[in-house]
Amino acid sequence: MAKREDQIVVFDSGVGGISVLRALMQKLPRENFLYFGDSINAPYGTRPTEEIRRLTLERIAALCTANVKAIVIACNTATSAAIEDLRAAYPEKIVIGIEPALKPAADRFPGKTILVMATEATLREEKFSHLMAQCESRCKIVPIPCPELVEAVERNETDAPALEEALRRKLTPHLGKDTAAIVLGCTHFPFARDVIARIAGENVCLIDGSEGTAGQTYRRLEAENLLNLTGEGSVSLQSSLPTPEMLTLMGNLLDR
Repeated sequence: MAKREDQIVVFDSGVGGISVLRALMQKLPRENFLYFGDSINAPYGTRPTEEIRRLTLERIAALCTANVKAIVIACNTATSAAIEDLRAAYPEKIVIGIEPALKPAADRFPGKTILVMATEATLREEKFSHLMAQCESRCKIVPIPCPELVEAVERNETDAPALEEALRRKLTPHLGKDTAAIVLGCTHFPFARDVIARIAGENVCLIDGSEGTAGQTYRRLEAENLLNLTGEGSVSLQSSLPTPEMLTLMGNLLDR
């Protein structure tokens, strides 16, 4: 039986999920988090769905020990490919996924144009198609695949002029007077918020799903009476590519 002091595993295809981990730590400061980034296999978003599913299930199986009470898939791509399989495999644990924050954007900006930046895999999955179907009557939705942005964050090169130019070419044709928001549909993308905002301009709102995922995790733990109310809280950062440079990058992203 799960205990309040048990760990919460936070999983991502690389370092991007640290943006979700930060929101989780703010919402749940007394919890014990184990973060794992599969950077050796990043990016997931350009891989076939079956391969993404296999990688996700294998990594979670290795991480999901007896003292884990919840699993947070802090990766839109892995959520799309594997969340139902994970819930079936771990019915005794709380399993939380993430999806592009399109619903909040549509609620906030009805009748406007909303751009969704995400990986190719996220945009092609049925889960995103259902999400679009729920929102497209309220706003104009423009999906924009941005695989190069994941790789830039993994290399800590979000300030590179070449990246800004590539993103400018993708975004500028869709930035008009009716463009109200850009949904950052990959957890890597908030770490490139500055360059995206510079391209989009001050009148375009950038929205990501980190706070929503943290809120859902809180609600599920509360419903199961598993909130850690007395602990000091801890975080452990792990990577499938545990080089000094990668571990330093993970720590720096957490401290931003």
